[in-house]
Amino acid sequence: MKKIKLGFIGTGRRGPGQMECVLNNFSDVDVVAVCDVYQDRVEATQNKVKELRGTDCRGYTDYNELLKDEEVEAVIICASWEAHVTLAVASMKAGKITALEVGGAYSVDDCWRLVRTYEETKTPFMFLENCCYGRNELLANSLVRHGNFGEIVNCHAAYVHDCRHQIADGVGLRHYRLRNYMKRNGDNYPMHGLGPVAKILNINRGNRMVSLVSVASKARGMHEYVTGKAYEKHSDLKDVVWSQGDIVETIITCADGATISLKLDTSLPTPYTREFTVIGTKGRYKEDGDIVYEDCKDYEKGHWLYENIGSAKDYEEEYLPACWKNITKEEIEAGHGGMDVLMYKAFFEAVRNNEEMPIDVYDAASWMVITCLSEQSVRTGGHPVEIPDFTGGSWLLREPKDIVDFGL
Repeated sequence: MKKIKLGFIGTGRRGPGQMECVLNNFSDVDVVAVCDVYQDRVEATQNKVKELRGTDCRGYTDYNELLKDEEVEAVIICASWEAHVTLAVASMKAGKITALEVGGAYSVDDCWRLVRTYEETKTPFMFLENCCYGRNELLANSLVRHGNFGEIVNCHAAYVHDCRHQIADGVGLRHYRLRNYMKRNGDNYPMHGLGPVAKILNINRGNRMVSLVSVASKARGMHEYVTGKAYEKHSDLKDVVWSQGDIVETIITCADGATISLKLDTSLPTPYTREFTVIGTKGRYKEDGDIVYEDCKDYEKGHWLYENIGSAKDYEEEYLPACWKNITKEEIEAGHGGMDVLMYKAFFEAVRNNEEMPIDVYDAASWMVITCLSEQSVRTGGHPVEIPDFTGGSWLLREPKDIVDFGL
């Protein structure tokens, strides 16, 4: 089988982990070129390729040079949030199969640039939202499709992750979160929660997101962190006036009347959770507690929350998709509990067979736009903001298709 020749753009924090996942799990994929604006990162990544595969790969500090590299067939973009759209557009225009790591958009125009470039070039494009491949998310999706929850009326998801150390050490890590938290205020990272929910609700495939409202709490968490617990290391940030609210809550209304609630919580002490919840007329799934609760049957068993913790395990034999039943220990350990390997399996299958991508440019645009629209709503005190239809009306005609229907 002909090997897929990959280039990686962005080798800071996310890029190297994703590259190792690919090299360790896909023998029919080679990394032939890497690019980063920092030469030391380029060299470190080249050394890692040599260590893992025993092969040399070319290194660039200018992404345009990598995109000119004729051996590179597909590009994985793991650069800073601000660079995502520019790099993806350039990659598609260069005719490189393009896979883009998640991040929120800075403007609605950015999202339209992605869509229009794809429609003009027809270059294959995939949005790398690994949580769409999560075990809990796919179990809940299967239960929805089998009708266990009835008609879905609401989904909730969140990104609850203590990122204070990463934010505060933005200079040392050369990381983009610091400048974003200093200057912006909105849901800057909605995709991990929104992606799986959008798939369940058939967004862009028979349904679409119509409008949103967002509100943000006061910004106190980072000030407390840099003036207290982390003062000795980050005293240079003690006088910073932070813009990013500690808690951002967003409510999205869909064309079919369902609602989506999202939460961003990344600058306060907290354990990690995505709070993934699916609520229907006959039951619900709740990730925190791993709970499946069905009408009547489970009420008789016990309707208190603690009485239902772990009940989702009883549904796995019948409803858990085969990709999770067949996953290996090595694949689970390869990255994010197995989600990364499943995502790349689907991506590479689509590349090999020249097939439709499981998370396409319309998904990317409609999920990424939530960030800049939430900023707009927060600035206006929570006023409703319209969400563009990036499909140009074709959401009415596109047939629903689940993640597991693509190469898994």
